[in-house]
Amino acid sequence: MLIRGAALADGRVRDVRVRGQTIAAVGEALEAGPDESVLEASENLLLPGMIDVHVHFREPGFSHKETWATGTRSAAAGGVTTVVDQPNTDPPTVDGDSFDTKLEYAADSLVDFGLNGGVTPDWIPGTLLRRNIFALGEIFLADSTGDMGVSPELYAEALDRAVGRDVKVTVHAEDASEFNRSARERDDADAWSAYRRARAEVSAVRQAVGIAQRRDARIHVAHASTPGGIDVAAEAGMTTEVTPHHMLLSRTDLRELGTFGRMNPPLRREKRRQRVYDRVVDGTVDVVATDHAPHTRAEKEVGIWEAPSGVPGVETALPLLLAEAREGPLTHERIRDLTARNPARIFGLPNKGVVDAGMDADLALFDPEEARPIRAADLHTKCDWTPFEGREGVFPRWTMVRGRFVYRRDEDGETFGDPFGRNVRAPAEPDTGEGGAAGPEPGRGDEGSPADGA
Repeated sequence: MLIRGAALADGRVRDVRVRGQTIAAVGEALEAGPDESVLEASENLLLPGMIDVHVHFREPGFSHKETWATGTRSAAAGGVTTVVDQPNTDPPTVDGDSFDTKLEYAADSLVDFGLNGGVTPDWIPGTLLRRNIFALGEIFLADSTGDMGVSPELYAEALDRAVGRDVKVTVHAEDASEFNRSARERDDADAWSAYRRARAEVSAVRQAVGIAQRRDARIHVAHASTPGGIDVAAEAGMTTEVTPHHMLLSRTDLRELGTFGRMNPPLRREKRRQRVYDRVVDGTVDVVATDHAPHTRAEKEVGIWEAPSGVPGVETALPLLLAEAREGPLTHERIRDLTARNPARIFGLPNKGVVDAGMDADLALFDPEEARPIRAADLHTKCDWTPFEGREGVFPRWTMVRGRFVYRRDEDGETFGDPFGRNVRAPAEPDTGEGGAAGPEPGRGDEGSPADGA
């Protein structure tokens, strides 16, 4: 396939040749071969697919909230081509057997994936670390989140084992000793933010960083929500991620969101939100990831202390960022780095994250002028609500994973491909040049050639 006239993130307009599962060439005025289909991009924005290093697809154990099939359809419809699932499922992914079980569920994935290994008092590192895990984490350091919280001593042990295996460690940093106990007397929607206050994150990040430095290890701080936490990690040479909800929502939104705005870490005050946003723009933050954590509407429609924490977001992250770029300080290059280039670099995915010859053909095409309101009814997650209802998003026209269309949208509607995802940590199979964009395409049906539906 030859994608003709695509605008890259840096503004250059280039042709992109896809052969099999990889990008064969990027250049000007490339000539189409005799057996090569041509897809006119019409100077629309071509980005490397988002690498979302933080999702909760809920299987096994909680398929009423999300499944690998529904979660990755949602990912593909949002321009996400790789997802990394967290270990707090049932059973939790803390040993070889539970990893193998989750891997069977992930066979339904439309997009490429990684599976994180969990650390709990009951983990079995000997079997877990022999599997093709993506990373260890998110480790709930000094936190009271269910059965996944660990002591500093267990965290230090996990770091030692991870360093020995060259495995990345990601940390959920909230120090329960710094929670505001008096907020437990309240029952309003803001009580959760008042309870899990900002200083709890800063304290836990400082602890996590200190223990890592003593072991000459580098960690990745998940879903940082405070400027203080981000700065502590950055000054120590650690990497951080921020979610779209911590970038774009604050405690003032809780009047409308109610318990649907409960999450861990919680929403912060508007001034803190703006300072987090500034750090995303200026390069202090390394990654935007979604912490996609769906729950049913019925589960959320209870009191603030009974509602589960988490919001969906895998389908709306890139669209929201691209909408921000229309009028705000975010650039397309910065969005590319936050969602693709930096995750690939930090987590060791050498074939992903940029549009260049020799890379995996993980691509998504957007018309930056085609913004539309986000509606839960239009999304594809099993969760039938979104905290971003009514906000504008720029959604992809199509999404491709290793040369195959997994999602396409045109005037006739939407089409999804068949499961095509692979574990990015497993040994790669040879690319024969067959079954990619130039060969049979999932979901083509009656759409005709690739150029027809573009």
